Amino acid sequence: MGAVQGKFITVEGQDGAGKSTNIEVIESVLTQHSIDYVHTREPGGTELGERLRELLLNDSDAMIGDTAELMIIFAARAQHLDQVIKPALAAGKWVLCDRFTDATYAYQGGGRELDVQTIAALETLVQGTLRPDLTVLLDVPVAVGEQRADNRGEPDRFEQQQQSFKQRVRACYLARASDEPARFRVVDASLALDQVQAQVEQVLVDYIQRVQTG
Repeated sequence: MGAVQGKFITVEGQDGAGKSTNIEVIESVLTQHSIDYVHTREPGGTELGERLRELLLNDSDAMIGDTAELMIIFAARAQHLDQVIKPALAAGKWVLCDRFTDATYAYQGGGRELDVQTIAALETLVQGTLRPDLTVLLDVPVAVGEQRADNRGEPDRFEQQQQSFKQRVRACYLARASDEPARFRVVDASLALDQVQAQVEQVLVDYIQRVQTG
């Protein structure tokens, strides 16, 4: 097996798409291929990021404006990149991240309807030229995602949004996948769990083989 350089893999999808379950599948594939990786998440991944995540998702008393929300997310991301993502990639490790900037375009750009050029400017400021190498998008109809999320317990700030918000999130995700087909792999997450997991596993196996063969 040839040497494999560090790669940045992100997993995206609406609430209820099954990210946590399918990330376990990706971890299993990476382990089977003896790939050293770091599993992290956004918002979060650092002490500061996790504090900001709690504020963003679960603090119902925090009256956070849309622009403030966007800035908090990028503040957490800047810390995450400096402390976790960039050092891991520089050390040759792969990074597996539960959500990244595509989620910001989807939730704050699509859902909140904030200016996309503002998001793009912040993306460049915080990330420079760094972008994910592979993004697995778990796509599910909004109604299905809502039903699944309802079964998990108390909804967070984003799960409490109206269905029109969630429809805009999904549409933005799919538009981004359409615009960047080389990076995105869209998985139909509305299927039975074993079928979804099989799709995700195949995506990762194919990607690893492509990387290893140059």
